[in-house]
Amino acid sequence: MTRSELVQKLSHGTLEINHAQAHEIVSIILDEIIHAVDSGQRVELRGFGSFFPRERKARMGHNPKTGEPVSVSARRIMFFTAGKDLKDRLNGKKAEKRWTDER
Repeated sequence: MTRSELVQKLSHGTLEINHAQAHEIVSIILDEIIHAVDSGQRVELRGFGSFFPRERKARMGHNPKTGEPVSVSARRIMFFTAGKDLKDRLNGKKAEKRWTDER
């Protein structure tokens, strides 16, 4: 699902909001997640999963084409861990009903 598909589903759902309002809601939520993770915080959405930053140390890698060693600098990455309900749904198990939508 893309961002625009999410906005469309939100605006065509049971809530009485238009496309512009749905776009603003999605933007605010995603911006807040990005801001929190960027500042080093963990974002946990119960039943869905957690987003958090991880540090990757500098290391020596290699160029897969030539095999020559390449220095890879340290960096921060965003990491996602799926919640129990999401993992259960992905593995065909009936998850505990917490959400109000019927899927």
